[in-house]
Amino acid sequence: MASADKVRRLLDLLDRLQSGRAHNTGELADFCGVSRRTVFRDLKTLQDSGVPVLYDSQKQGYWIAAGTFLPPTDLTLSETLSLLIVAQELGDFSRGIPFQESARDAAMKLLSNLPGQLRQHVGEVVETVQIRTEAQPELQGQRRHYEHALQAIERHQKMRLCYGSLAERKEIRTLVSPYRLVFMRRCWYIIGRSSLHRAVRTFHLGRIVESELTDDLYEIPPRFSLKRYLGNAWHLICNRSQRCDVVIRFQPLVATNVSEVSWHATQLLRWNADGTMDFMVTVDGLQEIVWWVLGYGDQAEVLQPPELRSMLQHHVERMAMTYGVLPTTTTDETSPKLPAKRKRKARKTASTRNSKTAKKKSRKKSAKWTGPTSPKKARGSRRKSS
Repeated sequence: MASADKVRRLLDLLDRLQSGRAHNTGELADFCGVSRRTVFRDLKTLQDSGVPVLYDSQKQGYWIAAGTFLPPTDLTLSETLSLLIVAQELGDFSRGIPFQESARDAAMKLLSNLPGQLRQHVGEVVETVQIRTEAQPELQGQRRHYEHALQAIERHQKMRLCYGSLAERKEIRTLVSPYRLVFMRRCWYIIGRSSLHRAVRTFHLGRIVESELTDDLYEIPPRFSLKRYLGNAWHLICNRSQRCDVVIRFQPLVATNVSEVSWHATQLLRWNADGTMDFMVTVDGLQEIVWWVLGYGDQAEVLQPPELRSMLQHHVERMAMTYGVLPTTTTDETSPKLPAKRKRKARKTASTRNSKTAKKKSRKKSAKWTGPTSPKKARGSRRKSS
């Protein structure tokens, strides 16, 4: 951590020295929170690393000419450190973004070009910082599809795809004009116009079975933007005809955790006196947000719209059947009703469980006294026999 603190201090020192005026060692010591002796050592470290620290004898202060950058990369130290961290971590083969291994190679080249002593300090800081991404699907077998998509966008050539569609529940073949290649929600997606659907569609890279470039050329519509395409979708599925204002009440156990994340561009939070928190958002479509709410179990309750509340009731009832729990009868007219066959199955499961429990209790009671029902009756029976 000492090296990390030193690099941070050197970066702060650089920012101050490039502020446009000269600073004496006393000012720099107060700014960095260290002694003047430490400031002298830091200034020497910068000079030994190739940073042109100048001394103004008249003003008796140190300064760096504005716009001074590290040779030969033309980047400031702060920019270099940030690029190294991001490129090295996200380019990691096992935990980074798929197909970005070249970023890690670039980070190593950038580090090797840093001057002298600074290279060691920066390298030690980079090792102490890690970026952990979410679990991702195995995509190494899909690299050629990723490269085809990049080439298609670069050359404006259409792609012919064989795709395992979840919506159609079968493999489809279509000619795609890729508009964007997006990494989102753990995976790469191709967004472009599909000849089969005659509309812009989203294709999950991991579900592409075959891909090839064609000689057909296309142009990306100048008015197309990813923001406009996704609209107010919770994640990727946008249904503008189903725009809804959603209100979800989170219990105190998870409320703070939810409030710490910016889940959606439209979200608003309202805290209540009892510690609960109302999460408000406007979304285009309810298919995706319903699964997010289910992930919080009984700690989240949908207050509106009724359609989303009904969808959750349906999922809860199906879960109750899966685990053999008979759902509580509800008078909510918006709640979907279970088919009679499923109700009978749930009742039968609950009835079977109750009968088994009763038999267990009966066996426990009978095990307490193996003779007649009571000692008094036993003595009476012996008198009669005598």
